[in-house]
Amino acid sequence: MRMSVELPLWRALTGYRVLTMLYAIGLGATAYTHFVRPWLALAYYALLVVWTLATVTRVTGAARCTRRFLAADLAVAVLGILLTPLADDPHRIADGGPTLPSIWTAGAVLAFALKGGWRWAAGASTAVAVANLVERGAPARDTVHNVILVWVAAIAIGYVVEVARASERTLARALEIEAATRERERLARDIHDSVLQVLAMVQRRGAVIGGEAAELGRLAGEQEIALRTLVSGGLLPASRTPADPAPAPADTGPLDLRSLLAPYAGSRVSLAEPGAPVTLEASAARELAAAVGAALDNVRRHAGEEARAWILVEDEPGEIVVTVRDDGPGIPEGRLALAEGEGRLGVAQSIRGRLRDLGGSAEVISVPGQGTEVELKVPKSAGTARGKAERR
Repeated sequence: MRMSVELPLWRALTGYRVLTMLYAIGLGATAYTHFVRPWLALAYYALLVVWTLATVTRVTGAARCTRRFLAADLAVAVLGILLTPLADDPHRIADGGPTLPSIWTAGAVLAFALKGGWRWAAGASTAVAVANLVERGAPARDTVHNVILVWVAAIAIGYVVEVARASERTLARALEIEAATRERERLARDIHDSVLQVLAMVQRRGAVIGGEAAELGRLAGEQEIALRTLVSGGLLPASRTPADPAPAPADTGPLDLRSLLAPYAGSRVSLAEPGAPVTLEASAARELAAAVGAALDNVRRHAGEEARAWILVEDEPGEIVVTVRDDGPGIPEGRLALAEGEGRLGVAQSIRGRLRDLGGSAEVISVPGQGTEVELKVPKSAGTARGKAERR
């Protein structure tokens, strides 16, 4: 649903026009005996009522409030001001009596401000000012005061509307960039978990085998570097993001995390889990299991095929905690930041990125020579709000 900071202003203007129409009619009723041509005042008030009620739906948004309509609306206001000397007692006019449309005129000027900003508001205010000066015959103190008030109010509101529109566009662009960034991170995690690791394996095996396989390994290494640069590079252009993306398949319900982690257990990986089911929303459970898989991939890649790993699952009252520990050589201080700078995003996105999207956290604790421990925490409510939003 598209945002609009202007919609409440247009709704307020609609109510303002109706209320000020009633106010102008009330003033006319109280001053009816003073009119020198009451039929002319009644004719104008009939026009004002018909015009205001007939155009209620036209001032509910900028799209329907066209330039032609705004010109006609301003003409109704100016007409009422210019008819005042013909319908009202000259003494009342000289004493500062109200015009026939009274403060309804401000609604026509405000419509210009909402539609076109402060420049349009200044033009409409000038037309009303000239009409008021013609109605009084000479610049009186109260007339000048009212003219300046309308000028300042209309121009200020027009300027605020322009700022609000610019802020709305900036916010929409920021949300677009955030969505593109999250999509890039999701793709980067998937690529790291599959393509990048396959290319790295081909490079290592090709170097060991030699011959034509060595050339194949070299090409795989070049493609791995290029793909890492692409994954860790700039944002996707907004124009390439689909306007109506296909909806993601809905998850059917909560899953037992133990069933997703069980395939990771083996001769070199031990799994310790509670005796009762550890349930999470399906999307959150799969992402957490994928993060565990990424941590185990890092163990095999950096600690060696002979390294042992332990997975501990803890079902806390408000969160699920999964710890992956290994007996490898550990990670030197500063190595993770350096790897992220080189485009190696295993921990940055395959682990931390996934947990951040779920509202959880990932902490890596490593002491050189004593192995590495990765602690993953996910709130039990993870995935619920996102799942409901996707289903809607």
